[in-house]
Amino acid sequence: MKTFNKLIATALLTATAGCAGEKPDAPATDATAENSHPQKAVIYQTLPRLFGNTTETNKPWGTIEENGVGKFNDFTPKALDKISELGATHIWYTGSLHHALVGDYTEYGISNDDPDVVKGRAGSPYAIKDYYSVNPDLAQDPARRLEEFRQLIQRSHDAGLKVIIDIVPNHVARAYESLDKPEGVKDFGREDDTSVTYTRDNNFYYVVGEDFKVPQADDYQPLDGEPHPLADGKFAESPAKWTGNGARAAQPDINDWYETVKINFGVRPDDSKDFPELPADYAEKNYRAHAEFWADKDVPDSWEKFRDITHYWLDFGVDGFRYDMAGMVPVEFWSYLNSSIKMKAPDTLLLAEIYTPERYRDYIYLGKMDYLYDKVGTYDAIRAVMEGKGGTDTVAAVQAELRDIAPHMLRFMENHDEQRIASPEFAGDARMGKPAMVVSATVSAAPTLHYFGQEFGEPASEDAGFGKASRTTIFDYWSVPSVRRWVDGGSFDGGRLAQYEKDLQDFYRRLLNFSTDSKALQGEFMDLHAANRDTDNGYGDKHYAFARWAGDEQLLVVTSFNREATDIALQVPAALIEQWQLADGTYGLAGQLDPSSTAELQVQDGAGRVNLRLPPMAAHIFRIGQ
Repeated sequence: MKTFNKLIATALLTATAGCAGEKPDAPATDATAENSHPQKAVIYQTLPRLFGNTTETNKPWGTIEENGVGKFNDFTPKALDKISELGATHIWYTGSLHHALVGDYTEYGISNDDPDVVKGRAGSPYAIKDYYSVNPDLAQDPARRLEEFRQLIQRSHDAGLKVIIDIVPNHVARAYESLDKPEGVKDFGREDDTSVTYTRDNNFYYVVGEDFKVPQADDYQPLDGEPHPLADGKFAESPAKWTGNGARAAQPDINDWYETVKINFGVRPDDSKDFPELPADYAEKNYRAHAEFWADKDVPDSWEKFRDITHYWLDFGVDGFRYDMAGMVPVEFWSYLNSSIKMKAPDTLLLAEIYTPERYRDYIYLGKMDYLYDKVGTYDAIRAVMEGKGGTDTVAAVQAELRDIAPHMLRFMENHDEQRIASPEFAGDARMGKPAMVVSATVSAAPTLHYFGQEFGEPASEDAGFGKASRTTIFDYWSVPSVRRWVDGGSFDGGRLAQYEKDLQDFYRRLLNFSTDSKALQGEFMDLHAANRDTDNGYGDKHYAFARWAGDEQLLVVTSFNREATDIALQVPAALIEQWQLADGTYGLAGQLDPSSTAELQVQDGAGRVNLRLPPMAAHIFRIGQ
């Protein structure tokens, strides 16, 4: 029978012995709900392939020799200290694991990948080839790549940064092959019965009787048509496997995730489940109870493989995982995996990419995720305001809908999947990120994600080859112009930045550091939007305001997405004045992002008013003086 290993069983006995009367990590009702990460986190996302690359060639479809590549060693103590000074508490090294790429590392025993099933030349970080190793491109000495990554983790810890890496349970590269797996570990698919489409302990699904065929497209050729001995429109896979996005044809479409294959987690082809289901009341139970539930259960082989992978990286020194496309994997698996992780390392940060709001609460309470992407709600609503396609009424409505799970919803305005704020395809002006990020970073206790280069207003204005303008490419050998100017030959002093880039960087530094230091942002929340929309005070659907407080730290957050100056008379409801125990009178307001920004709160007859002249794209956090 497949069960937890001895470590988990021992941890269960030890942990449950002293947890009588402990409050479970049950459904939250407000921002003060139990959370294993009491400090508001700031996650700095970066691609090592791009971060330290100062080569300026940037030739579309350029080779690693032409365009260069960043290395683990480019994250020097100075670089990491600067990232920490920006306000980061965690650093997410995207693309660190060994994924499929077009490069010859056969002298290190690594098989060549076929360009017909690699996206771009540098490859997708989400087509993992070896879960127990790291990308050889990123090492000064590929033979020592794991040791170089271990040293990077230690340098990150020395700088006060916790390390996050990607885990991609939904799919792996078509040519998965682990050279560095521990003794006794078997590769995905190694023991599969390929004569059937499905059986529970197969790692893959099969198109029985058919060979894989490379997808065809009139407007795409691998490597942009450059000759390559393996780029022949063929890839040997017999029988064909289901593609990562669930496509079941032997020849996937060019728009499918054809470079990957779908992992089988015990979900039958008719979508029925071939594993035990959690009782509904486990939404109210903590991770220890979840670990105990699974301790004597027979689970699919793929579940055990990913448990072993995550535990390996925890032992390696990693502090958290970002789970790619978590919503495509059953919630019971997440209960099994995440409870095992928390039993081993309770402070591990677990972050899920998911885009189905109706499933959020299941993935938090049953799947034991710490945080979920808040893309479909808050990001999309704020983006619509920034683009002039919507108003802040929607932003306020989303916050109301998410209030019970707000501490679990990761907020961001850029990441590797989204267009850069400064790109013409998005806001076209990096300054529009100021009100957006103030709202994103302060509206809840959940972490803030910051994408490298965002602090400089990076516009991602060039096509890199497979990757196109407006998104910084994750598929090509490339360098990021604004980041190059900041790196400035390894000094990380921003010596080549323009003044507007320096000013923007300073804004982000002040905002992100304030967000991690402020107790109020871990405290209570009150919407001020509705009360102000009902009055004739100049406040419109391009403004958004709310209050945050804890103890004697009382904040008013006021933003404007207008591209011209506006005057408003912000109404502060009597309920908030009473909550803050403010008597009639005048109270000074001190700007927390800009000390020169001040205002006054006038309280009369138990209600408050703040007269403000808001510049274009204003972003204020005011603290009430007593």
